[in-house]
Amino acid sequence: MPHERLRPSFVFDEERLKYLQQIAPEAFNDGKINWEVLKESLGERLEEEGSEAEHFGLFWPGKREARKIASIPSKGALIPVKGEGVSEETTKNIFIEGENLEVLKLLQKSYAGKIKMIYIDPPYNTGNDFVYDDNFTEPLEEYLKYTGQMDEEGRLLTTNKKSDGRFHSKWLSMMYPRLRLARNLLREDGVIFISIDDNEVAHLKKVCDEIFGEENFIAQLVWRKKYGGGKGSSYFVDLHEYILCYLKNMSAVEEFSVPRTDDQKEIFDQKDEYYKERGNYYIRPLKSGLAERKTLVYGIKCPDGSIVTTQWICAKNTYETMLSEGRIVFKKLKDGKYNVYKKFYEKDGGGDVLPESIIYDLAYNQNGKEEIKELFEIKEGRDVPFENAKPTKLIKHFLSFGTSVNSIVLDFFAGSASTAHAVMSRNLETPTNINFIMVQLPELTEEDSIAKKMGFKNIAEIGRDRLRRAIKKEKLKEGFKVFVLDKSNFKQWQDYKGKDAKELTSLFKEHEIPLIDDWKPENLLIEVMLQEGFPLDSEIAELKEHKKNAVIHIKSEFCEHKLLVCFDKKIYQETINVLDIQGEDIFVCLDSALSDEQKITLSDKGFLKTI
Repeated sequence: MPHERLRPSFVFDEERLKYLQQIAPEAFNDGKINWEVLKESLGERLEEEGSEAEHFGLFWPGKREARKIASIPSKGALIPVKGEGVSEETTKNIFIEGENLEVLKLLQKSYAGKIKMIYIDPPYNTGNDFVYDDNFTEPLEEYLKYTGQMDEEGRLLTTNKKSDGRFHSKWLSMMYPRLRLARNLLREDGVIFISIDDNEVAHLKKVCDEIFGEENFIAQLVWRKKYGGGKGSSYFVDLHEYILCYLKNMSAVEEFSVPRTDDQKEIFDQKDEYYKERGNYYIRPLKSGLAERKTLVYGIKCPDGSIVTTQWICAKNTYETMLSEGRIVFKKLKDGKYNVYKKFYEKDGGGDVLPESIIYDLAYNQNGKEEIKELFEIKEGRDVPFENAKPTKLIKHFLSFGTSVNSIVLDFFAGSASTAHAVMSRNLETPTNINFIMVQLPELTEEDSIAKKMGFKNIAEIGRDRLRRAIKKEKLKEGFKVFVLDKSNFKQWQDYKGKDAKELTSLFKEHEIPLIDDWKPENLLIEVMLQEGFPLDSEIAELKEHKKNAVIHIKSEFCEHKLLVCFDKKIYQETINVLDIQGEDIFVCLDSALSDEQKITLSDKGFLKTI
């Protein structure tokens, strides 16, 4: 097996390039794309280019840079924070404090194709809320400055005011790379729900059509968000928001279904001999009122032998099957003729129905606010530490048909962590064993806000505290572990533009040791784990059979091979002799910890990667 030097350079586009190379290998020379050959390979499928070419789609100033930033590798790492979570040793739930674009990049290799459902409630671009001010050159450094993790004083986020110019463009440039990276994480049968209002719904749909494919658009759901009242509204009372719904791959998903509501069950008001098996039923005319279709016109024999010929709602062979199953009713009219009806049983299709595109009388914004007040024990006043929290009942509605057993739910605009709360609550009600990943920027709380008065420095702190309170108050059988976005444990190479040979030599010498001076084994372990495709909920255990070295064993249900890691300064021969790696198994250690002979020995056993 080969011996490689480990470098944090994974970009998801590398995987896409591999697929492209399989399709058109002739277009690749020495790992580079020959664009002219690729165009010839694509032939008529290639759209005309040039300054005069016209294309269908949504374009805005900054789109090209927004597309590029999704492909730039993150220079960050996720650092475990012990003591901030609940049941940290056993939970598979993850709460990440960090800038979501950088976090999504770090999750690309470990979670690609693993997320069943994404729900996000991003900034609506109302003119008062912030947008993430992406710096296309040094995004991590800007984040670290904002959070006070670098020398410069923390700064406020950018507020996207309508008077600033390029109002929509700035918001679109923020959303585009995040959605593109999010799609990579979805399973083939995955689904994404995005809450939005009138300000950006038209633009968001065009962006999603481009990223997820117009053919994978499911619905633009309408949610009635409040009971009534016209305060703050103009022309019309503002009662609704939208939820855009897209699939990763429509061909991989069966139709959604939800249990009938009590109101929907009331229509089943009749019984027959099939009651125990099929439940109650109701009837509807079998006669069709649609435009004429000759294949649906045929004669039906009535109980008195008469024939009724008209256009029906089903083909003749389907009718005959329903007749044999006792699903047809004949009713005699006063004139002696018959009407024909079809029975609809309560338990047909498992008793479930398609979810409706208009969501009303389910949950309101006020319910989300009341949940916050109850959890944080606010008895008086209307102020809460987090405004506009989505009600968990709304998100549980999406979970009921958007997830399956043992699936993962992602929310990278987590806010007060309503999505995580909804996941844990649904797991208590239904044994679905869904896990969550929450990502929230530590957006600073306002100085005169109730959140600040309650001791919360940022929004991420509110989300974590909410989850701790919900677990305790509602006796939820869940927990979560916490990670924080920080700089990588690997030194970052800076391109040298000078002409001094000594300076360049010195720069190379500094990078002979690839790790930063203050690296910590527990932090480096998580960074290596993600680079090697192991998720954050992987099982981590120190192998007791190794007496002279601390060898960590990492395994996950998503990875067929195992990962062994040792960051000791010296790897003893005794450890190498008994090290159990074979086939696709990987062993990672410091390059300086091994002799050349030991490297050859380990390479013969399995994959050796050194730092």
